[in-house]
Formats: sequence, structure tokens, C-alpha cells
Amino acid sequence: MKNTFYKNFAILLISCAITSSLIARPATKLTDKMAAEQHQDVVELRRWFHQNPELSNREFKTAERIAEELQKLGLEVQTEIAHTGVVALLKGAKPGPTVALRADIDGLPVTENTGLDFASTKTAKFAGNDVGVMHACGHDSHMAMLLGAAKILTSLQAELAGDVLFIFQPAEEGAPPGEEGGAELMLKEGLFKKYKPDAVFGMHVGLNMQGGRIAVRSGPAMAAVDQFEVFVKGKQTHGARPWGGIDPIVISSQIILGLQTIASRQINVTKQPSIITVGKINGGVRHNIIPDLVELWGTIRTFDLEMRKDIHKRIVKTAKAIGESAGADVEVVIQEGYPVTVNDPELTAQMLPTLERIMGDIGVVTPDLVTGAEDFSFFAQEVPGLFLFIGSVPKDADPKTAPSNHSPFFTIDESIMQTGVRAYVDLTLDYMSQYKE
Repeated sequence: MKNTFYKNFAILLISCAITSSLIARPATKLTDKMAAEQHQDVVELRRWFHQNPELSNREFKTAERIAEELQKLGLEVQTEIAHTGVVALLKGAKPGPTVALRADIDGLPVTENTGLDFASTKTAKFAGNDVGVMHACGHDSHMAMLLGAAKILTSLQAELAGDVLFIFQPAEEGAPPGEEGGAELMLKEGLFKKYKPDAVFGMHVGLNMQGGRIAVRSGPAMAAVDQFEVFVKGKQTHGARPWGGIDPIVISSQIILGLQTIASRQINVTKQPSIITVGKINGGVRHNIIPDLVELWGTIRTFDLEMRKDIHKRIVKTAKAIGESAGADVEVVIQEGYPVTVNDPELTAQMLPTLERIMGDIGVVTPDLVTGAEDFSFFAQEVPGLFLFIGSVPKDADPKTAPSNHSPFFTIDESIMQTGVRAYVDLTLDYMSQYKE
């Protein structure tokens, strides 16, 4: 009896040592196996989220389901952060760093046209209109992958050398007009003061890249986004007597062309690219009336903080100077949006071997700068951050022609979510194993 006890005890010690070694060692086969075993559960979660999308700051049922799944894992869950955000902290059994893992949870005002069996038929009010609602940017998969990672990491709690903060963030696509939301509001409400992470990781499907590929870029990766409005105030007159007034339509056309010279002729294009786009023009009511007001709306994309500030000043100066030259009053309003998403160079270099191990012979690619924006950038301003892309184009589709994010036809190859789960888990474990205070 005694010999049997010592024999079993010895086996238990060896087993624990092996498990501990697997977890401590970067790139474990154990976590790969666990990701594969629960892949179908992740797929089912993704499909539920896909069928039940909700707009920014209105993700009530989404948040309920996330909280329910986290509570099943025995985690203490905090809800209603930044309106509908959900967070949970997994306390490791051993001392170490705190790693934050983030997924966004909101859908878009897009009417789905994928033909999927689990396609969204949801509708909602947006800007006063009835609209379809769709996870047209892949946030459904982001949530499912992070919940899958949470399940694996929770099962390894006894061996974790550190804590894991799971962040399910609302309103990544932007809060409704007049409201605050997203990562910025989560931080404003004290998220990183209560749980100060040492590093934060996030990911995004899409980028019109073949399914399963991982792409990561050190330094500036995604653009800062700002919105501008230009109000050109002229003097109304008959269209047959333009000299009797001040034509804000002609002046607005000159302003539009003038703004294009900022990026092409005034900014050092060898440093970083920049984009100034006018996306909306509103003015006039009739073919033979020159109106007294024209409004221009546009977007600014930059990858450098000082360049961003400089372009803002040049937009104001250019628009006002053109208006003054024609006798019009011009008002410019610039609303800052998300900052540049910057991947911390040291953290990126540290974690690149982890991503390369996950990809094996396929390797990790360096993407071009992405002119889209991400409010993960607010988190990465507070602590070192790494934001990566996972290609999600279905196997039978051409990445060059496949529908991109925000399209009513956008869909993903669900098999890639196993790669995403592995990335969340292995980035966490490897960071913990390499951490030095």
C-alpha cells in the first residue's frame, strides 16, 4: 500500500513538472493541442455573436453572453465599463506581470448579404434611420477567440506566473454622436489604474490576406484618424448674376483642391504618408441659386504625431486663406479621433519568435502601413502594446478580390480562429516566461 502511494505520488510530481515545463517554455505543444480541441466551441461562439450583432454602446446582449461565458470559467467579472464593456482578471498562482488581452465587441450599421446560414437579420436605429446590423469587421471572431484563450489560460491557472486581464471593449467603431465610448472611455473610467498591465495584446482579422497568415509591423502600424468640417460662408445671389454675391460652391472647390496640395506638396512624404479626403459636400437647393453656405466634411490619416499637428494647422490656414481671397468667411472644425496605433518595437521584437513558431514554415509577414484606424491605440499609449493581423480570406477566394472589412459580403475562414486562440495564449505565456522586472 505504502509503495503504491509513493509510486503514484512520484508520478504526480513528474506530471506536474512536465506540465510546468511545458507552460514555462515558449511555444508549447500543450496549448496548441488545447486550442485544437476547443475549436468547435469557438466556432459556435463566433456564430452566435455573428447572428446577434449590436451597434456601438448598445452591445447589451453581447456583453451578457460574454459575462456568462467568463463566469462559467470561475472568473470574477466586471460589467458596464464604458457603458457595455466587460473585463475579468485571472489571478495566476505565481507572481509575475499582468498581461492584458483585448477584443472589440461592436457591430456595424451594414445590412448583411453573405448568404450564410447564420447571417444576421438584426436591425437597429442609426443616425435616425432604420439600418441592418452586421459584424462586418470580424469583431465576432475576436470575441470568440479571446473567450477560447480565456478557457485555456484559466485551465492553466495553477501554473501561471502572472495575471491575465481580459478586456472586451465596446464601441471600437466609434461612439454615437454626442456620446463617449470605446478604449478611451474605459481608460478614463480607470481601467488601467485598477489593473495596470505590463503589456497589452490585440488582433484583427481581415487585411485581405490569405487565411491563417499572421502579419505584424513594428512601430507605427495603423493611422491616426481625425475628422474635419469646413463651413464656407458666402453671399446668396441669382445664378445668372454671380457678381452680385460670393459663391461658396466655387470657393469650396478651390479649398478641396488646395487641401490636396498639403499632402502632395507641403509635407515630407519620405517620412510618413498622409491622407486628406473630403467625403461630403453639402450646399445649395436649386440649379439657379448660388447659396450662402457650403459645408465640407472629411477625414485625415497620419502616422506621426508632429505631422498630425502640422497638417491640422495647414488645413485651417489653407481653407481660410482661399476663402479670404474670394471674400468669404471660412470656419474650420477639426475633431481628433484615434491616435496612431504603434507597436512597441522592443515588445514586437521580443514576441516575434512566438508568432513565428505558431506559423511554422509559413512565417510571419510585415504588412504595409494600414490607413485604417484602431482605438487599441489608446491602450498602447499607456503600456507597451502589440497589435497583429490574422488573414481570414476563405480558402476558395482570391485575396485581391475578396470582400474587405465593412463590406456586406465580408466573411472569414473560421479555421483561422484556432491560430488566433494560439496567438493570444502563447503570447501571454511566453511574455510571462521572459518577464524581468
